[in-house]
Order: sequence, then structure tokens, then C-alpha cells
Amino acid sequence: MSDLDPTSAGGGTGLAEITVRAVILGVVLSVVLAGANAYLGLLAGMTVSASIPAAVISMAVLRLFRRPNILENNIVQTAASAGESLAAGAIFTLPALIILGAWTSFDYWQTTVIAGLGGLLGVLFTVPLRRALIVEANLAFPEGVATARVLEVGERGGAGIGPILAGGALGAAYKLGQTGLGLWAGSIEAARRVGGRLAYVGADLAPALVAVGYIVGINIAVLVFLGGALNWWVAIPILSASGDAAGAVDPAEAAKAIWSTQTRYIGVGAMIVGGLWAVIRLWPSLMRGIRSGIEAYRHLRRAGAAEVPRTERDAPMPWIGAALVVSVIPLFFVFRHVTGNIGISAFMALVMLVAGFLFSAVASYMAGIVGSSNNPISGVTIATLLVSALLLAALGTGSATGPAAAILIGAVVCCAAAIGGDNLQDLKTGHLVGATPWKQQVMQAVGVLAAAFVIAPILSLLLEAYGIGEATAAHPQPLPAPQATLMASVARGVFEWNLPWHMIGVGMGVAVAVIVLDLVLERRQSGFRTPVLAVAVGMYLPLELGTAILAGGLIAWATGRYRRRRDGEGAPSARLAGRGVLLAAGLITGEALVGILLAIPIVVAGGKNPLDVGLEGGPPAWPGAGLLLAVMAVLYVVAVRKDADTPAEPPR
Repeated sequence: MSDLDPTSAGGGTGLAEITVRAVILGVVLSVVLAGANAYLGLLAGMTVSASIPAAVISMAVLRLFRRPNILENNIVQTAASAGESLAAGAIFTLPALIILGAWTSFDYWQTTVIAGLGGLLGVLFTVPLRRALIVEANLAFPEGVATARVLEVGERGGAGIGPILAGGALGAAYKLGQTGLGLWAGSIEAARRVGGRLAYVGADLAPALVAVGYIVGINIAVLVFLGGALNWWVAIPILSASGDAAGAVDPAEAAKAIWSTQTRYIGVGAMIVGGLWAVIRLWPSLMRGIRSGIEAYRHLRRAGAAEVPRTERDAPMPWIGAALVVSVIPLFFVFRHVTGNIGISAFMALVMLVAGFLFSAVASYMAGIVGSSNNPISGVTIATLLVSALLLAALGTGSATGPAAAILIGAVVCCAAAIGGDNLQDLKTGHLVGATPWKQQVMQAVGVLAAAFVIAPILSLLLEAYGIGEATAAHPQPLPAPQATLMASVARGVFEWNLPWHMIGVGMGVAVAVIVLDLVLERRQSGFRTPVLAVAVGMYLPLELGTAILAGGLIAWATGRYRRRRDGEGAPSARLAGRGVLLAAGLITGEALVGILLAIPIVVAGGKNPLDVGLEGGPPAWPGAGLLLAVMAVLYVVAVRKDADTPAEPPR
């Protein structure tokens, strides 16, 4: 737990929270971080929490004005972090409509309504859960605690902007050289046939993925890689030996073909079981949270607002109910536009509300355990998607509109769940620094709506510049959008009944085994755990992405080990290496923002990259590999540097 004192850190009423400058800065950062995470999510299928970099940037900017304070900085990061969370919900689902052919472009108003109101539902659903999950359950919320420590350091005059700027410059320069100028390849791979079986190894050369691995830590990084290893080093060789890989095909392409058409569905099965397991585990806590939230509102009504401390005042329940009604009506009309059936649209709205509340609560609880960056949003979305698709099929919805209808429900639920976890994390930070809950809830909504208005243009830009999901003649190397591709495959497969159900069954069996192992480790109080959704994501992702993430996790493990030897097992610096997480956040932000900026000249040039130098024979991999090793060395050196004023990263 944090050693912050809410009373000393803004527990009184003398500090301003929602100010004009805080609102403006929060909105700007929400938009920027939404764009950065939209690109990262389409590239890697993963996003990371932006609360810490948002807090640091807020402190750096507001320090230029008169008398900034910790609560004002907290309001800024509350609004800003909503942008990256909403981007995750949108890019995991909405591109599936493009992949399915239901959309040919991202319609501005439909995209904005789905993302904005889905995110707003996430804010509304989690208001009753604040007291239960933050005050009573006293969950860890590791990233929320870390953000509070960053804010405390800023209040004391400490600096943290340097590592973020340095990481941003490195990430931006690397992305410019690799994607912009085409000086080196984006990945390195090798494959061959050994005894009739395919053997494949590969590694992505993106600093952003290494940074993701560093932030999530060695435990999750190892599990993601092991999931990929089970797929690429066990399942694919077995299938290739049975004749599923044609001898005339290049070995690397043959392995990828087996993965894309068959073995990635092992990950689908594992995610289904993982999502259901998360619901089962959290159901008792969810029910207690609902009862606690209702009781808190009744107490407020009986005692009067004057008797309730400022730091315990949530948005009033009547406001929440009214906002829910207002949010659902536009979504109903979007559903009506797609399906053309009033009854089916009403049913979709009902399923959306029930699933949205349930999974927002699940995501909030998981954020309290593992943090927002590790939240299993994709798993709960897949569970929603499958249930919705099966229900719609049972009602007679055909394959012409059924998959798109199921994706729309999943998109709203995914946005709500992503924002729900982020909202509770920010409220934990506010609880530690003495913020007013209802003001944070208002700013969370402001951040959601600000990001929603730019999601469609960002997705349209990336679609036209790079392509999304499936390779075409115009875009032979599109952004892979692994989660959205998965959603499209599942939705289409349910209605056409042509999913590789045997692979899904294998994935379910693997997930059950991983869950049993995790229960055994829990009983033994092991420091290493096996959350099933981390393994499931690894089984679905290309192996090269998991390899890069593992590299980042190994750096995190090595830095922690070094600091423990230097400072002792119990020293704070043995557990926390703040400069490392800030540098990693900078690497992600710099690479992602340059990726978006590079899309502009590509679109202007009609899909061709005018900056590419056009090396003969194609760009080599070795310069990128060498530079990536140098970036990894810098990350290690920065992370082990001893600095008492460095803000802390989340515990691993």
C-alpha cells in the first residue's frame, strides 16, 4: 500500500480540482493518448495504462502556471487516461466491422456514438462500485497507487518528465528509421522443415513491444511467450506433420497459414474459458459491491450531504439513472440502423446493458488485482460476443446482419469494460491523494467524450495509410489488429457454423489446465501465478510479438534482481524502479505517435510511403536488431539508476 496521507495530500477543501486549465490539458492529453494507443493496439493487440505518463506531463505543464496542486494534477490524469482506455475498447472491436465487410469505412457518427456512449456507460456502471472495491475491499490497484506516488513526488518538486522525453525521442527516431525511411526491417524470423514438421522462430524489432513487456513484468511476459510457444512450437509442428503444410510453400508462410486458419482458435477457446472463469471468481465480490453501493447512497440520503466527507461523495444515483437512459437511446437507433428490426435492436440493447454492467464490474475488480495494463478486456469481450451471437442466431438473425450486430454489442461492452477498469484505478489514486470522487467521475466522462470525437478520424487515417487486419494489393502489410481479427472470425464463424470447433475445444482444455495450475500456485502462496488470459493472448498473437514482450519482461526481472542485491530485499528501490517505467512509457508513446504522423504523408501520396529510401533487396533486419539491443541496454541502465526522488512504477 501507499504511504500517502489523504489528509495531508489535499484532504481539505482549500485546493482547486476542476479548473479551466486542468480541463483543457486533460482533454488534449486524452486525445493524444487515444491516438497513440489506437496505433499500438492495432499493431500488437495490447495497450498499456497511460495514467503515469499523463500525471508526469500534467505536472510539467501545470508547473508553468501559478500555484498548481496535487488535486488539479490528479484531475488531469483522470481525464487523460480515459483516452487510452477508450481507444482500447474501440480498436479491439470496431475494426472487425471493416474485416467483416459490414463497413467499408469508419462512419464518423456511428463510431463516435458507439465509442463515446459505451465509454460513458463504463463510467456510470462503476460509480456504485467505488466504495466496495476501493474503501471496503481495499484492493491493491497497483497502477493507481503508482500514479499517486508520482503525484506526491510532483508535489514535492521532483522531476519525472526527463525519462519520458528521452524514451519518446528514442521510440520516435526508431519508428522513423524503420517505418518512415525503410532503413531496416520490422521483424526477424527463420523457419525450416525438420523431419517433416515446421519449425519457426521470430522476433519483432519494435521498442514499444519491449516496453510493454517491461511494464507488465516478468510473470505476464513469460506467460504470453509460453502461450505463443505452445501454439508455434507444439500445435503447428503437429499439424504440419499431418500434411496441412504444402511442401511447395515457403516454411515461414506455411507456418503462418496454419496459425491464421487453425491454431489461433486455440487461443479463442482459452479466452472463452478465461472470461467465464473471471466472472465465476468475481461473482461474490460483484454482488457485495452492488449492495454496498446502494447502501452508501441510502446513507447519504439519511445523513445529508453536509455530514458526508467530501472525499466520499460520489455522483448522485438519480443522475446515474438518468444518464443511463439517455445513453441507451442513441445506441438503440444505431442497432436499428444496422439490423433493420426494432425487436432485435431492443434485444441487443438489453443484452448490452446486462453484459456491460457485469463486465465493467469484472474489469474494475481485475484492475484492482493486476492493474489496467493487464486487464482481460479481450477475454470478457469474446465471452460477450459469443453469447450475443448465439442468442441472435437463436432469434433467427441471419448471417447477413448477425455478425455485425454481435460486434456492435461487443464494441459497446468492450468500451464500457475498458473505461470501468480505468475509472476505478483513477478513483484509487484520488482516494490516496484526497480527491473528490464525483469530480473525478465528471472528468472521466469529459475525457471519454473528448477521445470519442477523434477515434473515427484516427481509425480512418490508419485504415487508409496502412490497412487493417487483412492484406490487400494496396496494403500488403497491414496493421495486424489481432483482437479485431479474432472478433470478426468468431462472429462470422458462429453464424456460418464453420469455426474450427475442435481447435476451440483444445484451447478450452488448455485453459482448464492453466486454471488448475494457478489454483495450486495460489494454495501454495507462490509468487509466480498463471492467469489464464495471459496465456490465451499469447496463443493468439504471432510468436514474434510474444518474443519482444518477453525481452522486456526479462529486463524488468534483471533490474529488480540487481536492485535487490544492491539495496536489500526490503528496500523500496528493490521493488520499484520508476525511471524504467517512465522511459518505457516514453518508448511506447514516441513510437505510436510517429506511426500516426507517418500515416499523413502516406495518405497524401495515395498509399505509398514517400519517405521510403527504397533499399535494393529490401530493408535488412540486422540494423534494427542492433539498435533495439542498444535501446534495451539504455532501458536497463536507466531502470537500475538509484534516485530517491524517482516516482514508482507498479509492483510486479
